[in-house]
Amino acid sequence: MKEIFKFKFELVTVLKQGYTKQQFTKDLFAGIIVGIVALPLAIAFAVASGVSPEKGLITAIIAGFIISALGGSRVQIGGPTGAFIVIVFGIVAQYGMDGLIISTLLAGIMLVIFGLLRLGSLLKFIPHPLIVGFTSGIALVIFSTQIKDAFGLQIDNIPSEFIGKWSVYFASLSSINWIAFAITVGTILISIGFSRVTNKIPGSFVAIILMTIIVSVFNLPVTTIESTFGEIPNKISLTFPSIDISNIQHYFQPALTIALLGAIESLLSAVVADGMIGANHHSNTELIAQGCANIVTPLFGGIPATGAIARTATNIKNGGRTPIAGMIHAVTLLLIMLFFGQWAKLIPMSCLAGILIIIAYNMSEWRSFSSILKGSAFDIMILISTFLLTVLVDLTMAIEIGIVMAALLFMKRMADNGQAILRDKESDIIENYKDIPKEIEIYEISGPFFFGAAKHYSEVLKGHKSSAKILIIRMRHVPFIDATGVHNFRGAISSLKSDEKMIILSGVQPNVRKELNKSGIAALIGESNIFDNFDIALANAKQHLL
Repeated sequence: MKEIFKFKFELVTVLKQGYTKQQFTKDLFAGIIVGIVALPLAIAFAVASGVSPEKGLITAIIAGFIISALGGSRVQIGGPTGAFIVIVFGIVAQYGMDGLIISTLLAGIMLVIFGLLRLGSLLKFIPHPLIVGFTSGIALVIFSTQIKDAFGLQIDNIPSEFIGKWSVYFASLSSINWIAFAITVGTILISIGFSRVTNKIPGSFVAIILMTIIVSVFNLPVTTIESTFGEIPNKISLTFPSIDISNIQHYFQPALTIALLGAIESLLSAVVADGMIGANHHSNTELIAQGCANIVTPLFGGIPATGAIARTATNIKNGGRTPIAGMIHAVTLLLIMLFFGQWAKLIPMSCLAGILIIIAYNMSEWRSFSSILKGSAFDIMILISTFLLTVLVDLTMAIEIGIVMAALLFMKRMADNGQAILRDKESDIIENYKDIPKEIEIYEISGPFFFGAAKHYSEVLKGHKSSAKILIIRMRHVPFIDATGVHNFRGAISSLKSDEKMIILSGVQPNVRKELNKSGIAALIGESNIFDNFDIALANAKQHLL
């Protein structure tokens, strides 16, 4: 229990340091603005995910409050995000709402465990090309899901597959509703252009109000939230799923995807926020907060939540500097839902499509995508593979295969680096020590002696066929040796000793020496033949020849 109190909750830190009236005024203003910004986004994300609009609002309210109250970032704003659209849509289609609730609950538990195990720092090692690959893929998938509403196409059933979806779109072009298309274009233009008038009120909010009024006043023939989903409830109630324990294993894979994506996105958002306010977030505390939010929110009918970069940036730009601002944003949304939710049902679906198309464009990261394409072949391979799997297969497989591929390519890079250094050092060392007798040969192993490079190192040593009687192996740049390295190294040493060659090690680091002692390699070589310094090792080798 004592361990829990070692996690730093920013709300507690802020209150201990003293919370001023001036800061509350700034947080109040920022929270209200972010709440207004979050309103259309929460509805749009829910609709695009294949669930009813109020579920997005419930998520923004409950998860937003919990993430701010328990989080490790002072300014993080939580709620539904575009990254989850593809996952939620797939889970609902396959398992229904009960399946989504169970998957989200499991994901929340996983996130809490990640935080308690202090795995927050490990997520920093997920490669940038992998993140850009699936983020760009998600953006393209989100864009493709909005074509029906953006053009007002008359389609009853849309295939879930990307290529099948577009085939149906092209086949239905004759049913375009030009009024719906005009609303989509108008929404995009207002959302982008209104920032030239003022940054205090989001353009998407203005676009929704204006387009909704136009459609209602002139009774335009376009689909709305009401015609698609019916009434929007103005209350929040507990929802308990029916859980069949025998089928619980089906939900672990989607739950892990939700947890990993939620962790990555929330910590990326927190890092961006740190740069904007000159602070440092507590990643493990943040993961615990995200987990708690995803455990509680689905019980009220919500969907997965995480930190939202755009809303967090809006909070900062409007003066929010403490978790109070995020909590006020949640309260603002609650009040809007309770007292103005009845008007939200009149929002045109084509207007929401316009907002989501802008979000998809902002998510696409096309600049980063094109930049990576100019880099190394390894990075390009990870980027393209993750992107194509996200678009053509599913995000779960994209993340799993992307992480495995990134790990394998990293190991290959490490192994290749070790091979190059091993070959180069031979000539360098002999050049620096001209008086080395021909009976003595020197090799240097540089880099981790791990399973990716161990086989090569052992093959080089086993392949030693010269007439030299003594082989000095320098290990000053070997930071660690794993079980595979130990196994291969022992085999190489045994092979050399069977050829009656004397083995001397130099520059062995303490942790590597410990592994050599435990594995019996030190005894095989001889404790007296292991030295901390190369010059001493060389002197002993010469002495042995004499």
